[in-house]
Amino acid sequence: MGRPMKQTLIALIATLSAGTAQAKLITQVIDYKEGETQLSGYLAYDDTFKGPRPGVLIFHEWYGLGPYVKMRAEMLAKLGYVAFAADMYGKGVYAKTHEEAGKLAGTAMKDRALIRRRGRAGLDVLKGQKNVAPESVAAIGYCFGGASALELARDGAPLKGVVSFHGSLATPSPAAAQAVKAKVLVCQGGDDQHTIRDLPAFEDEMRQAGADWQVNTYSHAVHSFTVKEAGNDPKTGMAYDAEADARSWRDMQAFFDELFKK
Repeated sequence: MGRPMKQTLIALIATLSAGTAQAKLITQVIDYKEGETQLSGYLAYDDTFKGPRPGVLIFHEWYGLGPYVKMRAEMLAKLGYVAFAADMYGKGVYAKTHEEAGKLAGTAMKDRALIRRRGRAGLDVLKGQKNVAPESVAAIGYCFGGASALELARDGAPLKGVVSFHGSLATPSPAAAQAVKAKVLVCQGGDDQHTIRDLPAFEDEMRQAGADWQVNTYSHAVHSFTVKEAGNDPKTGMAYDAEADARSWRDMQAFFDELFKK
Protein backbone atom coordinates (compact mmCIF):
# COMPACT_ATOMS: atom_id res chain seq x y z
CA MET A 1 0.00 0.00 0.00
CA GLY A 2 1.48 3.39 -1.03
CA ARG A 3 1.98 6.14 1.53
CA PRO A 4 -0.80 8.47 0.18
CA MET A 5 -3.37 5.64 0.22
CA LYS A 6 -2.25 4.53 3.69
CA GLN A 7 -2.50 8.07 5.01
CA THR A 8 -5.96 8.44 3.48
CA LEU A 9 -7.12 5.20 5.10
CA ILE A 10 -5.75 6.27 8.49
CA ALA A 11 -7.50 9.63 8.17
CA LEU A 12 -10.80 7.93 7.26
CA ILE A 13 -10.58 5.58 10.25
CA ALA A 14 -9.81 8.53 12.52
CA THR A 15 -12.81 10.44 11.17
CA LEU A 16 -15.15 7.50 11.67
CA SER A 17 -13.79 6.91 15.17
CA ALA A 18 -14.29 10.56 16.05
CA GLY A 19 -17.90 10.43 14.82
CA THR A 20 -18.54 7.32 16.92
CA ALA A 21 -16.95 8.92 19.96
CA GLN A 22 -19.16 11.98 19.61
CA ALA A 23 -22.33 9.89 19.54
CA LYS A 24 -23.37 8.94 23.05
CA LEU A 25 -26.33 7.87 25.10
CA ILE A 26 -27.62 10.74 27.20
CA THR A 27 -29.45 9.91 30.43
CA GLN A 28 -30.96 12.30 32.94
CA VAL A 29 -32.98 12.10 36.14
CA ILE A 30 -35.92 14.52 35.99
CA ASP A 31 -37.84 15.53 39.09
CA TYR A 32 -41.46 16.54 38.61
CA LYS A 33 -44.76 16.50 40.48
CA GLU A 34 -48.25 15.06 40.28
CA GLY A 35 -50.34 17.19 42.62
CA GLU A 36 -48.27 17.47 45.80
CA THR A 37 -46.38 14.22 45.24
CA GLN A 38 -42.72 14.48 44.27
CA LEU A 39 -41.81 12.12 41.45
CA SER A 40 -38.51 11.33 39.77
CA GLY A 41 -38.30 9.93 36.23
CA TYR A 42 -35.51 8.75 33.95
CA LEU A 43 -34.88 10.22 30.49
CA ALA A 44 -32.73 8.55 27.83
CA TYR A 45 -31.88 9.43 24.24
CA ASP A 46 -29.05 9.00 21.75
CA ASP A 47 -27.62 12.28 20.47
CA THR A 48 -26.66 10.61 17.17
CA PHE A 49 -30.24 11.31 16.09
CA LYS A 50 -30.84 15.00 15.47
CA GLY A 51 -34.03 17.02 15.51
CA PRO A 52 -37.46 16.18 16.95
CA ARG A 53 -38.21 12.47 17.02
CA PRO A 54 -40.90 10.15 18.45
CA GLY A 55 -41.03 9.77 22.21
CA VAL A 56 -41.88 6.70 24.25
CA LEU A 57 -43.24 6.85 27.78
CA ILE A 58 -42.36 3.79 29.86
CA PHE A 59 -44.17 2.51 32.95
CA HIS A 60 -42.18 0.44 35.39
CA GLU A 61 -43.00 -3.02 36.74
CA TRP A 62 -44.31 -3.57 40.28
CA TYR A 63 -41.00 -2.96 42.08
CA GLY A 64 -40.84 0.67 40.97
CA LEU A 65 -38.52 2.77 38.87
CA GLY A 66 -35.27 0.82 38.98
CA PRO A 67 -32.62 -0.90 36.84
CA TYR A 68 -35.02 -2.89 34.68
CA VAL A 69 -37.08 0.00 33.33
CA LYS A 70 -33.94 2.14 32.94
CA MET A 71 -32.46 -0.63 30.79
CA ARG A 72 -35.56 -0.61 28.60
CA ALA A 73 -35.41 3.18 28.30
CA GLU A 74 -31.82 2.93 27.09
CA MET A 75 -32.73 0.19 24.61
CA LEU A 76 -35.41 2.44 23.16
CA ALA A 77 -32.99 5.36 23.03
CA LYS A 78 -30.57 3.29 20.96
CA LEU A 79 -33.39 2.70 18.47
CA GLY A 80 -33.70 6.46 18.00
CA TYR A 81 -36.54 7.28 20.38
CA VAL A 82 -36.56 9.69 23.29
CA ALA A 83 -37.59 7.48 26.21
CA PHE A 84 -38.90 8.66 29.55
CA ALA A 85 -39.53 6.22 32.39
CA ALA A 86 -42.30 7.68 34.53
CA ASP A 87 -42.40 7.34 38.31
CA MET A 88 -45.72 5.91 39.50
CA TYR A 89 -44.94 5.52 43.23
CA GLY A 90 -43.03 8.60 44.37
CA LYS A 91 -39.43 9.75 44.44
CA GLY A 92 -37.15 7.16 46.00
CA VAL A 93 -39.89 4.57 46.48
CA TYR A 94 -38.61 1.17 45.33
CA ALA A 95 -39.54 -2.25 46.71
CA LYS A 96 -36.91 -4.57 48.15
CA THR A 97 -39.02 -7.74 48.17
CA HIS A 98 -41.92 -9.31 46.28
CA GLU A 99 -44.10 -8.59 49.31
CA GLU A 100 -43.28 -4.89 49.26
CA ALA A 101 -43.77 -4.76 45.49
CA GLY A 102 -47.15 -6.44 45.82
CA LYS A 103 -48.30 -3.88 48.39
CA LEU A 104 -47.13 -0.93 46.30
CA ALA A 105 -48.72 -2.18 43.10
CA GLY A 106 -51.85 -3.35 44.91
CA THR A 107 -52.41 0.04 46.50
CA ALA A 108 -51.93 1.82 43.17
CA MET A 109 -54.23 -0.57 41.31
CA LYS A 110 -57.06 0.28 43.70
CA ASP A 111 -56.91 3.90 42.51
CA ARG A 112 -57.04 3.91 38.72
CA ALA A 113 -57.73 7.65 38.65
CA LEU A 114 -54.37 8.16 40.38
CA ILE A 115 -52.64 5.90 37.85
CA ARG A 116 -54.12 7.95 35.04
CA ARG A 117 -53.11 11.26 36.62
CA ARG A 118 -49.55 10.11 37.21
CA GLY A 119 -49.41 8.66 33.71
CA ARG A 120 -50.44 12.00 32.25
CA ALA A 121 -47.90 13.82 34.44
CA GLY A 122 -45.16 11.64 32.97
CA LEU A 123 -46.55 12.18 29.48
CA ASP A 124 -46.36 15.95 29.96
CA VAL A 125 -42.69 15.66 30.92
CA LEU A 126 -41.91 13.58 27.83
CA LYS A 127 -43.81 15.85 25.44
CA GLY A 128 -42.06 18.86 26.95
CA GLN A 129 -38.61 17.67 25.85
CA LYS A 130 -37.23 19.83 23.04
CA ASN A 131 -36.12 16.79 21.01
CA VAL A 132 -39.54 15.11 21.09
CA ALA A 133 -42.13 15.52 18.35
CA PRO A 134 -45.14 15.98 20.68
CA GLU A 135 -47.63 14.59 18.17
CA SER A 136 -45.61 11.35 17.86
CA VAL A 137 -45.67 9.75 21.29
CA ALA A 138 -46.41 6.21 22.47
CA ALA A 139 -46.42 4.45 25.84
CA ILE A 140 -45.32 1.00 26.94
CA GLY A 141 -45.28 -0.84 30.24
CA TYR A 142 -44.35 -4.09 31.95
CA CYS A 143 -46.56 -6.01 34.41
CA PHE A 144 -47.99 -3.25 36.64
CA GLY A 145 -46.64 -0.85 34.03
CA GLY A 146 -48.56 -2.61 31.28
CA ALA A 147 -51.76 -1.99 33.22
CA SER A 148 -50.73 1.65 33.66
CA ALA A 149 -50.19 2.07 29.91
CA LEU A 150 -53.62 0.59 29.21
CA GLU A 151 -55.24 2.90 31.77
CA LEU A 152 -53.73 5.88 29.96
CA ALA A 153 -55.21 4.61 26.70
CA ARG A 154 -58.60 4.08 28.34
CA ASP A 155 -58.41 7.67 29.59
CA GLY A 156 -58.17 8.93 26.02
CA ALA A 157 -54.64 10.28 26.35
CA PRO A 158 -53.20 11.76 23.13
CA LEU A 159 -50.95 8.84 22.24
CA LYS A 160 -50.24 7.20 18.90
CA GLY A 161 -50.17 3.81 20.56
CA VAL A 162 -49.62 1.79 23.72
CA VAL A 163 -47.93 -1.57 24.30
CA SER A 164 -48.54 -3.77 27.33
CA PHE A 165 -46.05 -6.53 28.12
CA HIS A 166 -47.57 -9.17 30.43
CA GLY A 167 -49.71 -6.44 32.01
CA SER A 168 -52.95 -6.77 33.93
CA LEU A 169 -55.90 -6.47 31.53
CA ALA A 170 -58.75 -6.00 34.01
CA THR A 171 -60.05 -2.59 35.03
CA PRO A 172 -62.88 -1.22 37.18
CA SER A 173 -63.14 1.71 34.73
CA PRO A 174 -63.59 0.33 31.19
CA ALA A 175 -63.04 2.62 28.25
CA ALA A 176 -66.07 4.50 27.00
CA ALA A 177 -67.16 4.25 23.38
CA GLN A 178 -64.66 5.98 21.08
CA ALA A 179 -62.55 7.06 24.06
CA VAL A 180 -59.39 5.15 23.11
CA LYS A 181 -57.34 7.36 20.77
CA ALA A 182 -54.22 5.16 20.80
CA LYS A 183 -53.72 1.95 18.87
CA VAL A 184 -53.25 -0.90 21.34
CA LEU A 185 -50.84 -3.84 21.30
CA VAL A 186 -50.99 -6.42 24.08
CA CYS A 187 -48.08 -8.87 24.35
CA GLN A 188 -49.50 -11.79 26.32
CA GLY A 189 -48.00 -15.01 27.63
CA GLY A 190 -50.04 -17.98 26.49
CA ASP A 191 -49.73 -19.61 29.92
CA ASP A 192 -49.87 -16.44 32.03
CA GLN A 193 -52.38 -17.41 34.70
CA HIS A 194 -52.21 -13.92 36.23
CA THR A 195 -53.73 -12.24 33.17
CA ILE A 196 -55.13 -14.70 30.63
CA ARG A 197 -58.44 -15.14 32.46
CA ASP A 198 -59.16 -11.45 31.84
CA LEU A 199 -58.40 -11.60 28.13
CA PRO A 200 -61.97 -12.23 26.86
CA ALA A 201 -63.37 -9.30 28.86
CA PHE A 202 -60.53 -7.07 27.67
CA GLU A 203 -61.18 -7.95 24.04
CA ASP A 204 -64.89 -7.20 24.51
CA GLU A 205 -63.99 -3.87 26.11
CA MET A 206 -61.81 -2.90 23.16
CA ARG A 207 -64.55 -3.88 20.71
CA GLN A 208 -67.15 -1.85 22.59
CA ALA A 209 -64.77 1.11 22.71
CA GLY A 210 -64.20 0.93 18.95
CA ALA A 211 -60.45 0.73 19.53
CA ASP A 212 -57.76 -0.36 17.08
CA TRP A 213 -56.26 -3.26 19.05
CA GLN A 214 -54.35 -6.50 18.74
CA VAL A 215 -53.20 -9.25 21.09
CA ASN A 216 -50.03 -11.20 20.38
CA THR A 217 -49.87 -14.42 22.39
CA TYR A 218 -46.59 -16.29 22.94
CA SER A 219 -46.89 -20.03 23.49
CA HIS A 220 -45.68 -21.48 26.80
CA ALA A 221 -44.76 -18.04 28.19
CA VAL A 222 -45.90 -17.26 31.75
CA HIS A 223 -46.02 -14.01 33.67
CA SER A 224 -42.96 -11.72 33.59
CA PHE A 225 -41.64 -13.40 30.45
CA THR A 226 -39.44 -10.37 29.61
CA VAL A 227 -37.77 -10.18 33.03
CA LYS A 228 -34.59 -12.24 33.49
CA GLU A 229 -34.73 -11.72 37.25
CA ALA A 230 -37.98 -13.74 37.31
CA GLY A 231 -35.92 -16.93 36.98
CA ASN A 232 -36.40 -19.82 34.60
CA ASP A 233 -38.97 -22.07 36.25
CA PRO A 234 -42.42 -21.61 34.63
CA LYS A 235 -43.98 -23.73 37.39
CA THR A 236 -43.66 -20.76 39.75
CA GLY A 237 -46.00 -18.78 37.50
CA MET A 238 -43.33 -16.14 36.82
CA ALA A 239 -40.35 -16.89 34.56
CA TYR A 240 -38.18 -15.42 31.84
CA ASP A 241 -38.71 -16.69 28.30
CA ALA A 242 -35.96 -15.56 25.93
CA GLU A 243 -37.94 -16.31 22.77
CA ALA A 244 -41.07 -14.51 23.96
CA ASP A 245 -38.94 -11.58 25.12
CA ALA A 246 -37.23 -11.26 21.75
CA ARG A 247 -40.43 -11.76 19.77
CA SER A 248 -42.41 -9.23 21.77
CA TRP A 249 -39.62 -6.63 21.40
CA ARG A 250 -39.62 -7.17 17.63
CA ASP A 251 -43.41 -6.93 17.59
CA MET A 252 -43.21 -3.62 19.46
CA GLN A 253 -40.70 -2.28 16.93
CA ALA A 254 -42.93 -3.26 14.00
CA PHE A 255 -45.88 -1.64 15.77
CA PHE A 256 -43.88 1.58 16.23
CA ASP A 257 -42.78 1.50 12.59
CA GLU A 258 -46.46 1.50 11.68
CA LEU A 259 -47.34 4.24 14.15
CA PHE A 260 -44.54 6.57 13.19
CA LYS A 261 -44.23 5.56 9.51
CA LYS A 262 -40.50 4.88 9.81
